[in-house]
Amino acid sequence: MAGAAGVGMVSPMSDVAHIGPGGRERRPRPLLRKLIGEVLRRRRLEQRRTLADVARRARVSVPYLSEVERGRKEASSEVLAAVCDALRVELSDVLAEVGRDLVQHAAPVIRLDSVGRAETARVATRRWGDAVLLAA
Repeated sequence: MAGAAGVGMVSPMSDVAHIGPGGRERRPRPLLRKLIGEVLRRRRLEQRRTLADVARRARVSVPYLSEVERGRKEASSEVLAAVCDALRVELSDVLAEVGRDLVQHAAPVIRLDSVGRAETARVATRRWGDAVLLAA
């Protein structure tokens, strides 16, 4: 399946998307639905609650919540809000945690010039997730 310009490919049951143009710079990125599911599951387990309990309180089916937690289903904003309410957590806190997880998954990239020196002159052209190496 073809993605939008510059987005790359995502298979239907993949855990990552390959971002960027083809070639060496394509890096796998975790899917948002996967990270959201991991955070929801972590929160539920921290509370020592069952899928059935949270699903009942969120008014969704147990299999559906399980699929959301495993990153197999993309939950709507309404479902996310209901699950957060059932877990007694703020949606903003869940999304902030997802953001932190996303940063941890981002692999830093150091661009080298043709003789192996780090490029520091192109700081303005760096992309999100790039690491900048500064040397004295």
